[in-house]
Amino acid sequence: MTSLSLYYHRQRGPLCLVLYGLAVAFFVIAWFVRTVPPQSFLSLIFVLTGLVMLILATGFHHLTVSDEIDRLRICFGPLPLLQRSVLYEEVCRAEVDRTTLLEGWGIHLSPRGGWVWNLWGRDCVTLQMKRGTLRIGTDDAENLAAFVNSRIDEFGLDAEEH
Repeated sequence: MTSLSLYYHRQRGPLCLVLYGLAVAFFVIAWFVRTVPPQSFLSLIFVLTGLVMLILATGFHHLTVSDEIDRLRICFGPLPLLQRSVLYEEVCRAEVDRTTLLEGWGIHLSPRGGWVWNLWGRDCVTLQMKRGTLRIGTDDAENLAAFVNSRIDEFGLDAEEH
């Protein structure tokens, strides 16, 4: 976060704990099957699966949404495998919304159209953009929507222009 940033919020989700637990379970299983024929192959499969779970857990431990002067940055982490930024000039408006049960968690296309970036919970901010829709899951929906709308106003953009 720079000194010029006006919005920064990090949401933590408990789902990563399940992934950490699965990683440990796969490592423990790999340890116990290391003597079962074929030793190296079966153990290797469990170790690799444990590593994938560990990478996913560190990739989806939290979701950070921050202002970067001319854009909004959305980043899963602490391992920043998945991140996205949206220019404020591309956003027409931001609205507080809720995701449906079908939209769930993660990064994917929504049945209602557009993309969903959600870590945990159903509260979100829907960004209506020039090209498409983006739903950002957050436990700070009111503040994020108000901030994005203020940045749109600050850049001299409004929904009537789009």
